[in-house]
Amino acid sequence: MCLFPLALNGAEFQRYEFSQPHMGTTFRIVLYSRDPEVARTAASAAFDRIEELNGIMSDYKSDSELMNLVHAAGGAPMKIGDDLFTILKISKDAAKASDGAFDISLGPVIRLWRRARRQRELPDAAKLAEALKLVGCDKLELDETAHTARLAVAGMVLDLGGIGKGYAADAAITVLKRHNIDRALVAAGGDITCSNAPPDAEGWAVGIAPLASPENAPKIVLMLANGSVSTSGDAEQFVEIGGVRYSHIVDPKTGLGLTGHKNVTVVGPNGTTADWMTKVVSVQGEKGFKLIDATDGVASLIVRQGEKGEEQFQSARWKELKFKQEK
Repeated sequence: MCLFPLALNGAEFQRYEFSQPHMGTTFRIVLYSRDPEVARTAASAAFDRIEELNGIMSDYKSDSELMNLVHAAGGAPMKIGDDLFTILKISKDAAKASDGAFDISLGPVIRLWRRARRQRELPDAAKLAEALKLVGCDKLELDETAHTARLAVAGMVLDLGGIGKGYAADAAITVLKRHNIDRALVAAGGDITCSNAPPDAEGWAVGIAPLASPENAPKIVLMLANGSVSTSGDAEQFVEIGGVRYSHIVDPKTGLGLTGHKNVTVVGPNGTTADWMTKVVSVQGEKGFKLIDATDGVASLIVRQGEKGEEQFQSARWKELKFKQEK
C-alpha cells in the first residue's frame, strides 16, 4: 500500500510529514496545517500516544500491561486500564462475530510459527496440538463493572498484532484532532486511517500494491476521507517450507499458516475494524464477505493468484467506493 502526495496549488494550508518506528513498523503521519509549530506539536503528541499504546499492548515487552495479564493466566481476575479493556472487548466481540476466524488468544500458536519462519521448518505437530488447546476467546473473561480481565487457562497468550496497529492509528487521529489538525493521515504498514481530505482533493489517494509485483505502481487507487483501509497479505511475511508458501496469518481453527498467494483489502469507518476484518477475510476467503456485507460502511477486495493468473473478488459495497480515475 502506498500514498500519493497532493499539491496545494497555493492554498493556505501547508503539507507536513513525520515518521517514527513503532510496533515493529514505521508509523507515518501526513497532515495539513497553517502553522509549522502546531504541526510538529500535534505529530509529536500523536507519536507519544502510539508509544503509550505499544507499552500497553505489546507481546514483545515483558512488562507491558498485556503481558502482565498473560503472566497471570489461570489466576485471579486483574484490573486493567481503559485502552486494554476496550481492545480486548472489541477483540472478543470480533471473535464471536467471525466464528473464531479472528482470535487474539492465538498467541501460543503464533509463537510456534515465529520459530518456524526462523528455522524454516513446520511447527512440531504435537506442540501445535497442545498450543491449540489454549486458543479460544471464550477463555478470555471480561467484567465491565469491575473493569477486570482474566485468562481462564494457564499458558494462554494474547497477541494483538492483528488489531493493534489499526487501534493505534485511530488513537493518533484522535490526538491530532485535539490539536486542531483535522486533515491528516496515519499510516502503519498496511493500515491507513485518515480524517478530512487534503484541502484541494476529494480524498487521500491510497494505492493498493499489485499482487505479483508490489514494487510497481498500483492500478487500484482509493480516494479515502474519514475512514480507514487495511491490507493483509503474504508479500513480505511468509515462509516457504517443502515447496509450500505459508503466510504469517494463521487459521485459528487449524493452527496452520495460510497457503496460496493473495492480498486482502478492507475499507472501513475506522482502523480498528478494518485491521481485524482483513484477518477474517484472509482466513475465510469469499465466505468472509458475509460479515463484511453485514457491517455498515465496510467493503473488501480479495486479489488471489489462481491457476490462470490473478483473480479478483469484491464484496457488495466495493464498487461504491471512490477511486482515482486514470488520466
